[in-house]
Amino acid sequence: MGFQLFDLTGRRALVTGSSQGIGLALAHGLAAAGAQVVLNGRDRAKLAMAAAGLSDAETLAFDATDHEAVRAAVDGFEANVGPIDILVNNAGMQHRAPLEEFPAAAFEKLLQTNIASVFHVGQAVARHMIGRGRGKIINICSVQTALARPSIAPYTATKGAVGNLTKGMATDWAKHGLNCNAIAPGYFETPLNAALVADPAFCAWLEKRTPAGRWGKVEELQGACIFLASDAASFVNGHILYVDGGITASL
Repeated sequence: MGFQLFDLTGRRALVTGSSQGIGLALAHGLAAAGAQVVLNGRDRAKLAMAAAGLSDAETLAFDATDHEAVRAAVDGFEANVGPIDILVNNAGMQHRAPLEEFPAAAFEKLLQTNIASVFHVGQAVARHMIGRGRGKIINICSVQTALARPSIAPYTATKGAVGNLTKGMATDWAKHGLNCNAIAPGYFETPLNAALVADPAFCAWLEKRTPAGRWGKVEELQGACIFLASDAASFVNGHILYVDGGITASL
């Protein structure tokens, strides 16, 4: 069977928050493995630009934090275009501030963007997958699913929640033929991390702290995503796959 296990030809993958960064890189990886990719975000212009760099890509604009909008968009797409076989819940945001001064509004926005979106989109897509008896859901966690750092306690809380929501999805939906897993990236050069990438002191700390000795490149997440989206992961469920250069393995 060989590499046919990883072949995604004939399958359609929806990636939320995929107009840039990790989401767009994962979309490119899934497309290279044969999947037809559906890009999602709120900014239609950014989506169109991202889709232009992918052959045969589709776009589906909706706000992943709006339950009714998500449901309408997913149900409409399934009815008018076709099934979503693979879902990557990637939409997320960051806000940095000391915990004792963290704005309540920013905390609520993190909850909605990082946790509620995974529930809203996951549920909307899974309802169709359950009816077909198959489907792959991949949630994007973080090293902060397991570890904390100063000034991002609420973000850490949200990513811990996504890890456990992934386990809950597997527990409820594996019996329906769904595989629900997560990827937990370490530190990657992305727009979300631009402030850290530009900070020489942080870069020096990270290179010393990470056994691999460097930042990750977003393309290095593609293999994990293709694996979890493919038949090669048919008996993998509720798993959080850390792709972090060894940072969670080492003190």
